Amino acid sequence: MRSVAAQFQVSVPTVQRWVSRADEKRLDRADFSDRPSRPKRVHNRTSPQLEKEVLRLRDQLRQHSDLGEFGAAAIRRELIRQGMPHPPSLRTIGYLLARHGATDYRQRIRRAPPTKGWYLPDVAQGLAEIDEFDFIEGLVTGDHREVEVLNAVSLHGGLVASWPRQRWNAQSALEAILDHWREVGLPDYAQFDNDNRFTGPHQYADTVGRIIRACLSLGVTPVFAPVSEHGFQNAIESYNGQWQAKVWTRGVYKSLAPLQQQSAKYVAAHRLRCRARMDGAPDRSQLPPRWRYQEQEKFAAGRIIFIRRSSDKGVVEVLGHKYEVETSWTSRLVRCEVDIKAKEIRFYALRRRAPDRQPLLRRVKYQLPKRYIE
Repeated sequence: MRSVAAQFQVSVPTVQRWVSRADEKRLDRADFSDRPSRPKRVHNRTSPQLEKEVLRLRDQLRQHSDLGEFGAAAIRRELIRQGMPHPPSLRTIGYLLARHGATDYRQRIRRAPPTKGWYLPDVAQGLAEIDEFDFIEGLVTGDHREVEVLNAVSLHGGLVASWPRQRWNAQSALEAILDHWREVGLPDYAQFDNDNRFTGPHQYADTVGRIIRACLSLGVTPVFAPVSEHGFQNAIESYNGQWQAKVWTRGVYKSLAPLQQQSAKYVAAHRLRCRARMDGAPDRSQLPPRWRYQEQEKFAAGRIIFIRRSSDKGVVEVLGHKYEVETSWTSRLVRCEVDIKAKEIRFYALRRRAPDRQPLLRRVKYQLPKRYIE
């Protein structure tokens, strides 16, 4: 058998199986065709009679049960009541019902997610770039000092940046953002959450923070994500998690300086890995070399975008004012565009199921205070 196996380049058990199939028959009468190794019938398979009984009980319970229950648990209780010594388990009855299509539940439909940046049409089409910014808070170094990290990532290019330091305020955050844009260029949009270091003080209406004013002066449209809403900050939240996993948790930092050094190494390595992706991203314009931020500078054009969810009465809040957008568009997403030149706010309907359809809901006359506009 070993020599035959070597001659035909098969295993010895295969030759032994051939010999057992021949069983002293003539070779031309033996069946050497391939056969599955599994048995013809699984020993623990539910019998056809029991399957029919389960289906019959389901129909009977569905029509005549006082409780109105006819699922796997109700069928098993009925089998036990009838005195079956070894009734099938709940899982077996469930598999049996599913195999015969005797289920009434509807499977959840998994829809594909919308395109990145779907709430901004030109970003979704890949024609414009958007930088997202966010803070990581609550970190403490070995010298018992708290650390906050300002992170940035571009949506299409994956261009990242991180700045760990002791404390951040609106002025220091603006300086870091401007230094970043001097290095890599200006995006078309800059997206933030609703931290007052980005938006400005929340206690006063019509307040525009310094970061918003700097963006408008540079021709960058600031975008503010909705409060407590998932999806809009996915890119920056994902990078926040990566930074903490690859930088913060990989070492013990006795002070801020080693953390800054390790963070800079990680950012450089990340940019090198994403070089091809950055090259394929939309072009970024250069920050004017002579441009300087001026606290009292005024502007005559530009947009500020707020993504908000309307209330149960179709009301949204923008810059401290409440606007009734549409009574039929309740508890839904709205893109609010504050157009400074046109002196109005435009409200657009947003739906994840139909990201390409963003109809205009309403226009409202609005003008920023004179201390901001020319």
